[in-house]
Order: sequence, then C-alpha cells, then structure tokens
Amino acid sequence: MSAPGEVAAIVLAAGRGTRFGESPKLLAELDGKPLVRHAVETSLAAGLRTIVVLGHREAEIRAALADLPVAFVSNPAFADGLSTSLKAGFAALPAEAEGALVLLGDMPRLSPALLLRLVATWDASGRPNAVIPVAGGRRGNPVLLSRRLSAEIAKLTGDTGAGPLLRATSGIVEVPIGEEGVLLDVDTPETLAEIAPLRAT
Repeated sequence: MSAPGEVAAIVLAAGRGTRFGESPKLLAELDGKPLVRHAVETSLAAGLRTIVVLGHREAEIRAALADLPVAFVSNPAFADGLSTSLKAGFAALPAEAEGALVLLGDMPRLSPALLLRLVATWDASGRPNAVIPVAGGRRGNPVLLSRRLSAEIAKLTGDTGAGPLLRATSGIVEVPIGEEGVLLDVDTPETLAEIAPLRAT
C-alpha cells in the first residue's frame, strides 16, 4: 500500500464558472456549506494531503476553507483555462508525492471510499501513468496521475485538463465505478438544484 504522502490530492478551485451566472459557483451552498468544501472534505476524509488551487474569487474561497488543513496555491493565470490550474497544482506537489489525485472543486458527490479505491488500484497495478474511474462507459473524475507525467502536464495549454494527455498516453488503468458522482459536476444553478437530493455512497 502507498505510504502516507505518496499520493497527494489537488483540488482545482480557480475557475470562473461562467455558466453558473454572476454569483461565484464554488461558494454556492449545498447541504449547508459552500460547494467547494465537499471535494476538499472528501479528500481530507480519505487521509490525503490536499492542495487547493485558487484563482477566481481567491480570497473568498480561501476564507471558506480557512479552517481546513490544506495547502493553498495561487494561480494568477487562471483566466487562461483549466490547464493552468493543473500545472500549478502539479508544480506544488510535495517532494515525496509520486502521484496526484486530481479533483474538480465542483464535483460534490464523491466519497472517501472512491478516492481510496483509486489509490489502492494504482498501487496494485504497479503505479501506472494514470487511474481513471469509469461509470456507464464514460470516463469520469477524479483521475490519479503519476508524477512521471509532470513534463507532459507542464506543456498543456488552454481550457482543458488532463483529457488530451490521457488520450495519448499509455499505461492507463480504468476502474469501473458504481458511483454516479464521478460524472456529476455543477455547471449551472439548475444542476445544483438537481443534485441536492443525491448523496455519495
């Protein structure tokens, strides 16, 4: 099994969330707390050292998470797209981290058990380049990326995550997942209202 610290978590929470409207998406309330806290608390509950990448509305999101034991990383280039946050998070990984579990700040219905299963699969599979959850035939999030991909991640540009890299990379293990939370992200107020009754298993 991975020793503590060998897999860290990166929570991407820097985006503008323009489809959500004027109000900041990651601060919208779900189950009595800001949306972004769900992913962060799930990561911490799984025992992962957690890095939160901030950009848009940085001060407010930092304040919403101030009582949690996380490391914050500022991404001043957040307006240039998701790739900049992924790069900022990877650059901030602690030296002992051999892999990073990348969570999106707008995916609130993940469970600690899911994160631990991805880490265990990575270990049992010989620590491949990536481990990706799959639900209903679709790849979801979070993904676990090996530190070996750092050079390729540093070359990413635009408003994309690791998807293009993973489509061109070998050494990927897909994990069938029963949790629909791996496909649920919040882009609009309507989506937030729809997922409010759902819970991670």
